[in-house]
Amino acid sequence: MKVHTLLIVESPAKASTIERYLGPGYSVLASMGHLIDLPKSRIAVDEKNNFEPEYITVRGKAKILKDLQTKANKAGHVLLASDNDREGEAIAWHLRNSLLKKNEKLEIERIVFNEITPGAIKDAVANPLEINEPKVNAQKARRVLDRLVGYNLSPLLWSKVKNGLSAGRVQSVALRLICEREKLVESFIPEEYWSLDGIFYKGKTGFEAQMVQYKGEKIDIKSEDEVQKIIEELKDAKPEVTSVKGIEKQIKPKAPFTTSTLQQTAANRLGFTSRKTMQIAQQLYEGINIDSGRVGLITYMRTDSTRISDQAIGDVREWLEKHYPAELPETPLSYSVKKNAQDAHEAIRPTYIRYTPDEMKAHLNKDQFKLYSIIWERFVACQMTNARTLTTSVEITVKDAVFRVSSTKSVAKGFQQVIKMLKSKEKTTKVPAMKEGEILEVSDFNANQHFTTGPSRFTDASIVKMLEENGIGRPSTYAPIIGVLLDRYYVVRKNKQLQPTTLGRIISDMLSTQFPDVVNQEFTAQMERNLDSVEEDGLEWHEMIGRFYQPFKTQIEHVNETLESIKGVMDEPTEEVCEKCGKPMVKKLGRFGFFLACSGFPDCRNTKAVPLADCPREGCDGKIVARKKAGGKGKEFYGCTNYPECDFISHFKPTSSNCPKCGYFLVEKSDKKTGTVKACINPECDFLHTHEHDEQVEDGSDE
Repeated sequence: MKVHTLLIVESPAKASTIERYLGPGYSVLASMGHLIDLPKSRIAVDEKNNFEPEYITVRGKAKILKDLQTKANKAGHVLLASDNDREGEAIAWHLRNSLLKKNEKLEIERIVFNEITPGAIKDAVANPLEINEPKVNAQKARRVLDRLVGYNLSPLLWSKVKNGLSAGRVQSVALRLICEREKLVESFIPEEYWSLDGIFYKGKTGFEAQMVQYKGEKIDIKSEDEVQKIIEELKDAKPEVTSVKGIEKQIKPKAPFTTSTLQQTAANRLGFTSRKTMQIAQQLYEGINIDSGRVGLITYMRTDSTRISDQAIGDVREWLEKHYPAELPETPLSYSVKKNAQDAHEAIRPTYIRYTPDEMKAHLNKDQFKLYSIIWERFVACQMTNARTLTTSVEITVKDAVFRVSSTKSVAKGFQQVIKMLKSKEKTTKVPAMKEGEILEVSDFNANQHFTTGPSRFTDASIVKMLEENGIGRPSTYAPIIGVLLDRYYVVRKNKQLQPTTLGRIISDMLSTQFPDVVNQEFTAQMERNLDSVEEDGLEWHEMIGRFYQPFKTQIEHVNETLESIKGVMDEPTEEVCEKCGKPMVKKLGRFGFFLACSGFPDCRNTKAVPLADCPREGCDGKIVARKKAGGKGKEFYGCTNYPECDFISHFKPTSSNCPKCGYFLVEKSDKKTGTVKACINPECDFLHTHEHDEQVEDGSDE
């Protein structure tokens, strides 16, 4: 007869929540993640013995493991309740093996659950499982694969580029994507174009409409002269309403969140990084203290499926029938699961529909409330009727020009009735009712200058979307991929955009050139598919690693022998003189980018920032460098080295080019409205970096 059961989870927060649900006869302890893993000090994969990993107890975790072994022996019955994914299955497998070493007769079972609620936990305890060996093998294969790639590429970088660098199988592909996008951003040249709006009146009601057609052609106005000629031709003509069309549109609710879509939406709507989103989601999943005790508020947050359980569908339909009966569809709505989804978990949803965001607000901090709100809203909305809008589009003909204005109004709110945090701020245009053939009055024409916008740098949201679309990584890896690139300083986050550093570019260029088949989107996606096959018990993991490793190892040896080292090659003599010892300064590449160091090192250790441009102030011989306020806090800005005598500052980073009009340096500006543009820092100069000016600069000619 079972007297006592020890249940082992991964985190203390989860343990305290679950222990309340099980009551007497159970104790719950946390393993604090992996207790057994590969050592960090060596590759620890036996290439000659079928790539078997050499596991050890993780440094600092021996006491935890010993305590679990002692408690397990006293209990006699153990339930392993680590997360229901590859990493969690591996944790359970290692724990089982470690516990059995101390007591071969110990009864050990595996339980899994998708949410931390009393019902889910009790159901899992009542229906224990065996450890999923194929899932463990998939984790083992991924761990070995990443170790073989990382621990072979990293020493190569040390010998050829710089000591202390590291490379990873998936992170290097993400870095390549970010670097390739950066090249497109930098090479893009904005081009000028113009739009024309007309201010029309029907009686005393005025409204604005934009020209969409001129002389039967789509608008393509390149200069102010062109647009002024059109205004001259139109100013005395009488506007006539020539088309009035009404289009009703059905807006379907979106599917409940997956890990990827949650990170994207949290980034776009809440400004959260992927890492922050997952940290907060983990807190909501593991349990929040409310009046009735500690409760897990959402289901497991690492999933690529939009599947919803029948129980959850029943709960949300019951809630909607009570609160929004008119918006309850006759039958439940379902959402297709993408082809390569593992579908091990449901979509991310609230565990209890009755815990609305408003009711939970007092129990959550600000960020928890925001994330819980969008999860709750997205899930409830996905089981409601469509919203319907009516868009009225009016075309007004003025001589050879056609102007268009549209207005949209809601016909039926449908699912939008529960949307608050996710609600879009849409600009609505009020337009008077008009009929075809009506003659209007025009009071003015407004010409507006624009510049084309180039490709945007990746943000957390867009890189996660790119990784998912290309099958790179899995739900549990999106946030760590971005985090590793930032932590290694291969990428920096500026204005919520991911921008590669000089170091990141050098590494990416070298790996992409020397290992094009490894640092490759399709290769990485195929490896993910192979890991899926291992988990589905269709592919033997040793065979999978073997097919990859031999050609990879051969290429490593070839590059080691043939690639010339660039260590120290980027050290560049400068005209700068060390103010401490008088020796010349050398431009060097460090972990955080380029800097100036005294050539007298190690006797003189003076360093300083690299000048980015000459100070544009008349009579000043200073240089523009990156600076921060006293204490090193706050946003980086760019100022003169002659401060305080010269107080020139710029909040935009100088580019390598100077303005051909005034000689000031050019900067790169970026915002949501205009995208990324290159412009002169001189407020008195209207120069914008255009293709035409680029050619003039290259030819050495002036305006």
